[in-house]
Amino acid sequence: MPGLFCYPPPMRTRLSICRKKARFQSAEEALLTAERSALPLRPYRCDRCGKFHLTSRTKGKQVVRPQ
Repeated sequence: MPGLFCYPPPMRTRLSICRKKARFQSAEEALLTAERSALPLRPYRCDRCGKFHLTSRTKGKQVVRPQ
């Protein structure tokens, strides 16, 4: 059908990666931990366990760079 956009499906977290990562009950809890890190981290809800994890991955995300 012309005019329809096909977006790639969202990335899924591999179960082996989910098991290795710290789990947080809320995005706020994950953000507090991310703020203490030397790396730029962001929280995301895992589609495997339903909890929040932290990632440094920015592909496809708009990142505000410090000036």
